[in-house]
Amino acid sequence: MMKSDCSFNPRPQVNSALHSSDGPRQRIARVVMMLAVAILLSAGCAGQNEEFDLTKNITDAYKDAQQAVDNGNYRKAISIFEALQARFPFSEFATQIQLELTYAYYKDGREEQAIDAADTFLRENPTHPRVDYALYIQGLAYFDRGQSLLERLFRKNINNRPPRDGQRAFSSLGRLVERYPASAYAADAQQRLVYLKNRLAAYENTVARFYIERDAFVAALNRAKTALETYHGAESGAESLQIMITAYEGLGMLGLAEDTRRVLEKNFSDDPVAQN
Repeated sequence: MMKSDCSFNPRPQVNSALHSSDGPRQRIARVVMMLAVAILLSAGCAGQNEEFDLTKNITDAYKDAQQAVDNGNYRKAISIFEALQARFPFSEFATQIQLELTYAYYKDGREEQAIDAADTFLRENPTHPRVDYALYIQGLAYFDRGQSLLERLFRKNINNRPPRDGQRAFSSLGRLVERYPASAYAADAQQRLVYLKNRLAAYENTVARFYIERDAFVAALNRAKTALETYHGAESGAESLQIMITAYEGLGMLGLAEDTRRVLEKNFSDDPVAQN
């Protein structure tokens, strides 16, 4: 079973508008500087001492949130990022805070909140240069939510369980790979898509077999076709074709059954299902 942990750290990068050849500390300092500018502007007619104290507090808050993430204290980071987001929802650094918060939600095991945060980001920033990252975290959250603790620990057979979250993960990660093939997250997403494709196709075949046993041949045929066409290349392709042959024969469509048998033999000549 695919592990829920990422093959690399999916920590959000600093907004491209802030990115330069500087190191991580310098990039964080740039974000902090933008926070300070926003605070000074919002302070209006306040005195200089008041502006300085407020800036210092926000600067420390952002650094504390970053440090909390580095230390794995995601709950603390979430509380700080949420406060910053509430205070400055429309500032130019709000999108970076939004990405940081989405990541912290995911790492803290709050898949539902991570999904909602990513969805909000995608809806409000459809052309943002970090859309690939939002899709990636959304896909990971769906991926993890689709596997129970027992399944992860004991590798329980999950083909009999409706894979609703698996389908959503497949959609999010598929959009990432299709739209951003050069993304830093595309390779890991592709590996997860292979697992999901096999998982989803196997479930369709399981349901099709259920219908075959009850002589519901049209329903079985539709399920097998979905497994074969939607999840093309899945490991269970030979089984899908075999189910289609059985369904066609049950419907009396012997010509289509024979055509499907030839496709099975041509494409899966070494497969045990095809041999039987």
